[in-house]
Amino acid sequence: MSIRTAFTELVGVEHPVVSAGMGGGGADGELAGCVSAAGGLGVIGASWLDAEAVRGHIERARELTTAPIGVNLLLFGTEELLESVLELRPEVLSTAWPRDDQSLREIFARAQERGAKVMHMVAALPDAVLAAEAGADVIVAQGTEGGGHVGEMGSSVLVRQVVRAVAPIPVLAAGGFADGAGLAAALALGADGVLMGTRFLATEEAPASESAKKAIVASDGHDTVLTTVPDTLAGKDWPGAWSRVTRTRFIEEWLGREPELQRRRDEVRARLVEARERGDSDYSTMWVGQSAGLVDSILPAGELVRALVAEAEEILGVRLPGLLA
Repeated sequence: MSIRTAFTELVGVEHPVVSAGMGGGGADGELAGCVSAAGGLGVIGASWLDAEAVRGHIERARELTTAPIGVNLLLFGTEELLESVLELRPEVLSTAWPRDDQSLREIFARAQERGAKVMHMVAALPDAVLAAEAGADVIVAQGTEGGGHVGEMGSSVLVRQVVRAVAPIPVLAAGGFADGAGLAAALALGADGVLMGTRFLATEEAPASESAKKAIVASDGHDTVLTTVPDTLAGKDWPGAWSRVTRTRFIEEWLGREPELQRRRDEVRARLVEARERGDSDYSTMWVGQSAGLVDSILPAGELVRALVAEAEEILGVRLPGLLA
């Protein structure tokens, strides 16, 4: 038994499971290659890297698999990387968070002319409609439960809204999904698969620190908060996004004090470096979703893909049919 959806058929992968393209190397070629080798779609996070680093990650993924891979760009701040990424011929260009002055239609067309499928993430229904009109091949509906940068709408409502609005374009569900039950639930909502970030951070291949991975496993999912503190510190203006992060000592110190943080950026950045050097992981920023409460182990990425698909197949093939009288 296998799960075949419009997404798997379109992209040419075995399983409707995607690892998120977390920026700044948070999802590297090693992780993406292992996910794709296991039958999912691994996505490299190219944002905030230079073109040579992106090339290295893609080459590493290609060493691990001949299956499709994706590369993610956060459009508002990394549009200059688009051409160099497309020259490397990823099977999927993953995009998110455009500026109002950027033309999605032109960006999508450039990718499609190079043979790439375009997978665009949205956090609100109007953005999904705009992406569909611009020609996206796949739309990712990300609920506020997700880690990193998110909107304010919950996944179960947003995914269903987007599915109804953009059909027959395949939709992936993101935000709050971490296991086979989540995959089965996403399929029940009409989605064609799931995209997971936090769950893939807690894998052996993910480039996150061991302390970060252990913190995800230890989390009950209640220890995250929506805030603008990380973006104030970084000086990046994400268009309409909140950051979901772990409520660390650093975050607690600066919640509600963003104007002061903006004035003291250099000082605070130096303190963060000092904390990292002395191994103080609680004085840091960790982009983690509520699905951390469902993560209880650090697994090889390929094993994770196979395990969650097997769980979803069991739910869809045994448990749910058994509920019908």
